[in-house]
Amino acid sequence: MPDLPLPPGSTIGVIGGGQLGRMLSQAASRLGFDVVILDPEENSPAGRVSRGQVVAAYDDPTALTVMGRVCQVVTFEFENVPAASMETLAEGGALVAPGPTALKVAQDRVEEKAFLNAVGAPTVDYHPVDSLDDLKAGLERLGTPAVLKTRREGYDGKGQVWIKSAKTAAAAWAAIGERPAVLEAKADFVRELSVIAARGWNGETAVYPLGENIHSGGVLKTTLAPAAVDAKTDRRARAIAKAVLDGLDYVGVIGVELFDLGDGVLRVNEIAPRVHNTGHWTQDGCVCDQFEQHIRAVAGWPLGPTTAHARVEMTNLLGDEVEQWSKLAAKSDARLHLYGKAEARPGRKMAHVNRVKNL
Repeated sequence: MPDLPLPPGSTIGVIGGGQLGRMLSQAASRLGFDVVILDPEENSPAGRVSRGQVVAAYDDPTALTVMGRVCQVVTFEFENVPAASMETLAEGGALVAPGPTALKVAQDRVEEKAFLNAVGAPTVDYHPVDSLDDLKAGLERLGTPAVLKTRREGYDGKGQVWIKSAKTAAAAWAAIGERPAVLEAKADFVRELSVIAARGWNGETAVYPLGENIHSGGVLKTTLAPAAVDAKTDRRARAIAKAVLDGLDYVGVIGVELFDLGDGVLRVNEIAPRVHNTGHWTQDGCVCDQFEQHIRAVAGWPLGPTTAHARVEMTNLLGDEVEQWSKLAAKSDARLHLYGKAEARPGRKMAHVNRVKNL
């Protein structure tokens, strides 16, 4: 295991070559690090801005051996990386951050909810579902409407279905492919908030101001930050973030999505053990953005400041919305972040724009 903090010139490995990996690589480069990406897609968005890319599956033994040998620390950009891959790297002596435990917890919605409630970060009521009979029992206990989600995978609204009547249980069970799932009670929330937080190897933590999120079709469309929240809500969100970080013995940046029920009462929707879409506003609203913060954390550097110096409206550009790039680039209050993806498929995240306003 290398000595920390890692000096400039060290190599950081990132598993995953999408836009988050790309922005992590760009942040690492600013701090003097080299970055190697592992991704099965040749010329991935992250690979094209990095020192190199290993083109292989995320669980390829040879590729993992190479990553462990050439990188002083290995991290990941999305939570569907096999936890076993991170375990293989750690067992081989590589420094891994966040650790495999965070992936295991975040990859299974039932395990995630059990963990969150155990550390004092409460969720909505839920019921594990492994069969149609389980689903019927859950609906009887939780009532309707309720949302049925696959236990594993699924993001941006995929792998889930709302159930408005117990009569549609069989159809809902079929709609998710009759896979292991979790039934969640409906959260009677005012709005959705999120908190981006970081923890270093020494247990130091840093928390960014909250963001308020607006979704469309199950996909995040806009984040407004810093969100207008009272002191009680802010304190509770920070306490939840710290409980999650400490409970996982976490190293790196994490995103925690929250349901705001009002009067300082929050419920955790889910956690993402990585830099997060709702934290993109920090690129233009804070001195140290979430991507640099993650690199600082995994490299053992001091965590950077999280105070906002501007108010930001972050908007995702999906599919052919990216064709607005020329018009957006001409706006004096907008900063455009393009992901370098070749194909603008419907619903695909192609870029985001941060509209910056004075506090």
